[in-house]
Amino acid sequence: MAAAAAGPVFWRRLLGLLPGRPGLAALLGRLSDRLGRNQDRRRRRSPWLLLAPLLSPTVPQVTSPPCCLCPEGVHRFQWIRNLVPEFGVSSSHVRVLSSPAEFFELMKGQIKVAKRRVVMASLYLGTGPLEQELVDCLESTLEKSVQAKFPSDLKVSILLDFTRGSRGRKNSRTMLLPLLQRFPEQVRVSLFHTPNLRGLLRLLIPERLNETIGLQHIKVYLFDNNVILSGANLSDSYFTNRQDRYVFLQDCAEIADFFTELVDAVGDVSLQLQGDDTVQVVDGMVHPYKGDRAAYCKAANKRVMGVINSARTRQQMLHAQTFHSDSPLTQEDAAAAGDRRPAPDTWIYPLIQMNTFEIQIDEIVTETLLTEAERGAKVFLTTGYFNLTQAYMDLVLGTRAEYQILLASPEVNGFFGAKGVAGAIPAAYVHIERQFYSEVCSLGQQERVQLQEYWRRGWTFHAKGLWLYLAGSSLPCLTLIGSPNFGYRSVHRDLEAQIAIVTENQALQQQLHQEQEQLYLRSGVVSSATFEEPSRQVKLWVKIVTPLIKNFF
Repeated sequence: MAAAAAGPVFWRRLLGLLPGRPGLAALLGRLSDRLGRNQDRRRRRSPWLLLAPLLSPTVPQVTSPPCCLCPEGVHRFQWIRNLVPEFGVSSSHVRVLSSPAEFFELMKGQIKVAKRRVVMASLYLGTGPLEQELVDCLESTLEKSVQAKFPSDLKVSILLDFTRGSRGRKNSRTMLLPLLQRFPEQVRVSLFHTPNLRGLLRLLIPERLNETIGLQHIKVYLFDNNVILSGANLSDSYFTNRQDRYVFLQDCAEIADFFTELVDAVGDVSLQLQGDDTVQVVDGMVHPYKGDRAAYCKAANKRVMGVINSARTRQQMLHAQTFHSDSPLTQEDAAAAGDRRPAPDTWIYPLIQMNTFEIQIDEIVTETLLTEAERGAKVFLTTGYFNLTQAYMDLVLGTRAEYQILLASPEVNGFFGAKGVAGAIPAAYVHIERQFYSEVCSLGQQERVQLQEYWRRGWTFHAKGLWLYLAGSSLPCLTLIGSPNFGYRSVHRDLEAQIAIVTENQALQQQLHQEQEQLYLRSGVVSSATFEEPSRQVKLWVKIVTPLIKNFF
């Protein structure tokens, strides 16, 4: 089993030496990860991972000949396009937001000017006055589209989680029913229900706990050809005092089309909210919790992977036509087609994780990035809920890059002060954090792997993602931003999406660097003394229960 645990590192590096096989390296590495699952369950770290840096000094390389016009060969992460579509854009179309208020105001502004489509995917929609403002904006924009001299074909599609969106008497569903009732031909509300919550389990598990089985966790907000990728939900705290991350992609039609199709695909395998607050299955679709589970998951995989693969093929054809055709498009042809965009200096890769449907792209890419992080590179990784999978922890502890991991202090954890058992969750995270810190110390890795805790009075912390600084660079060339928390839930239970942004533009790299710095500036470094503070004392029952329930939160 120890050899199996070392397999993903070995195979990725070995196949990285073979021409034209970077994606295969990642895929075979993932297969090898499966061989080591029993060891992973026993939570024993493999010493073989410490040999990872010795097996090969380089990342999987794209071996196509460089071309002065073609993005090929520009950056070392182009192996990702073997798994997902690659979207080349100008860095001038990418803007990093920094605050919840900026996120909220941008959302309202974008809804008001949308002409063709509004697509919103989130865990849930809150029920307060700020959330009502968003709904009112949607209603006003829909009303204008109907009353216009030349009525537009504006469509609004909203994807939420069934369990979270149905909780309580006033909930996400009741907030959206007026829109469905007034504009039934223009509004679609889809409620994803995990196929793992079914039968007796669905009947017995309490309402506040049923979401632990699995969720729709994607956060994408799209307006015509503009897209916001974030980890933030549609709730008042995410608009005021809950720190998250947000990136705004402006005038990126291909990316907007992809995420529209992705949300449509998940919507098609979800329950459809009706004007009378009932739900229905799309015609011809297997019911998520009443129908056969295997048949449902197979259909869902086919629907979602169809979107990913068709977009990947489309982008490859566009790339070949633009840069490798015998008669490539001239500037005049591009201008006639309305395409006056500058040459790309930034590449966007959508990373999807839906393990329930056997879609593990985000996991493959994240593990490969951690595996291949070289000596001298710096990885800044942040999560609102520090509960890394064993595979991710093994890679952090067993590879060569320097890591600074930012997590929520107990006081800014979203569960701090919650009623009942949920109120003990921050203490469980402290216990997990202490165990990881102890392992860092036992390996003598304190200089290379550093934990930091975010604290801000009156705020909570929900930011997640990764910034990668190559050896010798003071600016990041890659970031991951979106919904995953790098924990068991993100990898195994929930529907997740994030994007990898790779850029060679210094101004955008500076934006990403400033974003990282602003988050880390509000943090303190974790040391042994941190866990001696009275507020960090964890009750015995929490220590006992945490290993049993850590895969559910």
